Amino acid sequence: MGDPVLLQVAKPVERFDTPELHALLQDMKDTMAALNGAGIAAPQIGTSLQVVIFGVGKNPRYPQAEEVPYTELINPVLEPLTDTMEEGWEGCLSVPGMRGLVPRYTRLRYRGFDPKGEPIDRTVDGFHARVVQHEVDHLHGILYPMRIRDLRSFGFNEALFPGQQLVDD
Repeated sequence: MGDPVLLQVAKPVERFDTPELHALLQDMKDTMAALNGAGIAAPQIGTSLQVVIFGVGKNPRYPQAEEVPYTELINPVLEPLTDTMEEGWEGCLSVPGMRGLVPRYTRLRYRGFDPKGEPIDRTVDGFHARVVQHEVDHLHGILYPMRIRDLRSFGFNEALFPGQQLVDD
């Protein structure tokens, strides 16, 4: 938090299926896997491009969460399909050691492209919708603390969840 690239609007990807794009995606995938993350955005590793990856299988950090298919999403556009929002605990690699209750739309449609430029169009809800919103926020220069409604529900992991081992998203 504080790095200027995290506060910028990321640039759209203009060329698909390039060695540079594949290398970026591999770096993001390796970083996410090493940290047991649910997702990561290109700005989090210093690249201001509209690229996010996410996916959750059986993950010890999210034992109650439904599975989210591994997705590489480029130039995403989100469309809320409801006005209903739900608060949920979030953390982030860019805000290490902290958690906060963040409101997110419960159902949405997202569109974008895969690395080869093929269209992606999905309608999702629940944890899948939360993960997509969190990662796409990074492409607009938004970190999750900016969305917290009540800062009394934002703090250090150890204070909020004593005795629990939490890792940042």
